[in-house]
Order: sequence, then C-alpha cells, then structure tokens
Amino acid sequence: MKLLVVGSGGREHAVIWKLLKDNKNLEIICAPGNGGIAELCRCVDIKATDVEGMVNLAKSENVDLVVVTPDDPLALGMVDALEAEGIRAFGPNKKAAEIESSKVFAKNMMKKYGIPTAAYETFDSSEKAINYIKSRNEYPTVIKADGLALGKGVIIAKDFEEAKAAVIEIMENKKFGESGNRVVIEQYLEGVEVSVLSFTDGKTIVPMVSAKDHKRAFDGNTGPNTGGMGTISDNPFYTKEIAEKCMERIFKPTVKALNKEGRPFKGVIFFGLMISRGEPYVIEYNARFGDPETQVVLPRLNSNLLDIMNAVVDERLSEIEIKWSERTAACVVMASGGYPEAYEKGFEIYGLDSVKGDDVIVFHAGTSIKDGKIVTSGGRVLGVTALGDSLNDALSLAYKTCEGIKFEKAFYRRDIGKI
Repeated sequence: MKLLVVGSGGREHAVIWKLLKDNKNLEIICAPGNGGIAELCRCVDIKATDVEGMVNLAKSENVDLVVVTPDDPLALGMVDALEAEGIRAFGPNKKAAEIESSKVFAKNMMKKYGIPTAAYETFDSSEKAINYIKSRNEYPTVIKADGLALGKGVIIAKDFEEAKAAVIEIMENKKFGESGNRVVIEQYLEGVEVSVLSFTDGKTIVPMVSAKDHKRAFDGNTGPNTGGMGTISDNPFYTKEIAEKCMERIFKPTVKALNKEGRPFKGVIFFGLMISRGEPYVIEYNARFGDPETQVVLPRLNSNLLDIMNAVVDERLSEIEIKWSERTAACVVMASGGYPEAYEKGFEIYGLDSVKGDDVIVFHAGTSIKDGKIVTSGGRVLGVTALGDSLNDALSLAYKTCEGIKFEKAFYRRDIGKI
C-alpha cells in the first residue's frame, strides 16, 4: 500500500514510525513532514491546512489511504474533500470533528446526552462572561476559547482579576483569533487528569492504553499551558474500576451521541478526563491522536496499526483484536527557550546520532533540515520516548538520552512522571 500522512509534528513522526515498523514494504509520503520524518519517508512541502493541495497530492500519487492527524485540517473538512474524490481517509469528517473544533458544541452535546462533565455556561459577549464570573465568585475557574488554539486555549484563573484578564485576552484581544469569538466558563474540578485515546469506526469503540500528560511549561506544574511537555503510559490513576466507568458512562455514550446527532465518528477520539473523588468527567474531546500522548501509546501497541486503520475506515473494528505491551513508556519533550511564547529557531541539534537501542526513540516535533543538518524549527522540538519494565526504568532512560542531546536554549521538565 501507499499512504499519505498529513502533518509535521511528533505525533505524525510516531504514527509513521509505527506504520513502517509493522509494514516493511509500505510506501509513505508525509506532507509537510519534518527533519526526523524525512529520514523515514519522502516529504512534500504542502501545508497541512491546504485541503485542495493535499487532495491533489493524494490523486497525483495515487495513494491508497490518507491519514489526517492534525486538528486544523480535520476541522476544515479535509476528510470530506478526500472522500468526495473517492480517496480513502482515516479521520473524522468535519461535522464529527466539531467535538474538538467547538468546545461549545461538545459541552452542549455532553449535557444533552448525560455524559459527565463540569458545570458550565457559554458566552459570545466578553461583558456578559465577566459579569457571570463576578456574580458566581468561585475560584479557581476555567475559561476556554471555543475553537482550536494549539492546545493552549484553556486558562485556569485563581481570582477575578485573572479571570477577567483571560476573557479580555481571548474575546477582545483575539489571542487565538476567531477561536475566541465564544468562551466556555466552566466549574473547576479537583482531581487527577487522564488521557485515553480510542479507536472507533462509529459503531465499536476500543480504548488504547492510558496516558498522563504534563501541560505546564515548568517543573512543579508551574508556568503557562503548553501543547504538552511530556507523558507517561500507563496513567497510575486510571484503575480497572475507573476504566469500566468510563466505558459505560463516557466512551460508548459519546459514540452513540455523535450518531444521534448525525455525526458518525471514524478515527481516533481523545478523551481528556478528570478523575474527581473517584468519578470520571470529560474535560475535553480531541478528534485525533493526542500529542505527545501518541509518542508513549503507539510504542506499546503490539498489533499492526495499518490493519486497525483499515478496519476503522471499513467499519469492521469489532473484527480486530488489539494487543498492548505490558511495559511502561515515558516521553520527555525537549523545547526551545521561550516556548510557549516567543522563541528562536534554526539552532543545530547535536547528539541524535548517539541515541542507540530498541528501547528509546526520539520523535521529531519541531525540526527541519538545513544544509544537511537537523535544526530547530518549532517550540516543542523533540519527544524523547523510552520503554522500561517499570516507570523508573523508562524515565531514567529517557532523561539519560535527553542529557546527550544538545541545542542552544534547550529546556525540558525534570519531573515528568513524578508529579
């Protein structure tokens, strides 16, 4: 088979790595790709959001399957455009992807179908949102931009002044552009977060192994929100009892709700969960593989990823047995100084050639090739993933590998998996 994978981050690198690991004769094109992906397959410089360009590439290359992994092209309807041309695609259509591209839609759907989530109100006026926060007077409080915001559109405000500033930044200053036309003001849930990615063909849903993300930029869960500074799998708080509650109260009901709304979902649903007082709640949905959760989940997948993707597209997921490794995985993200705000690019990365062994993989997130050298080109630069027989083993190997990789102004959290 010949595949086209859309995207340029660590998630895409992990997906391509796994596909090629399982299928030695598979031909893959990635658009636009990055410096690490270019070492595995051919990259074509087309923006992930260029729907027409991607459809034309898929047609000209006569690909058998297009894997659309980032949120933006899914929200733009890339899968719809591909299928309209008779091209098989892995990923939800535009209407189904709205569970991520509109927080307002997702919250209203959960409320309508009784899927447990935090209490909330939605607003399209900054004045009304601020007045509501003031009258409610409960802190911390959660403010969310309605649309896509690179994983950074959620602010947890500890007092009124912070909450007011967040609303103004999102709705008036348009920090996230049109994504901030509406906001969700949400009750703050105390507890522990869990990430669960799940394959679904619109009928059957199969959860993957759980993960724990670390969103804040700095040690001790301090600093601004990021797209994710590291992950571990399994999440120690995701017990068998919690998993059963999630399946019956959240996972299956979400698939049913989307079907009832005329939005059958085929692809990967990411469930961002909060376990509060022993009960699971949905914090958010993503309509695709998470990043950097994918970097710890896929190395633990023993089954053939391409077989699963084909089963999802063909709506026969119930026929596939999906098996997982019992080993633990940890991923530490090496980022550019200044991330998630302003940062410099173009620094050469040293030490990648020294990474050895089957138990460690360096996934490239923000890299490119310049004059034959791998250089930084993004905020999150590398995801250093290690496997171990215990969490300590995996973390130890991941951090040891990070120490051997250098680029100017690099930083990473030292407490992934320990907090």
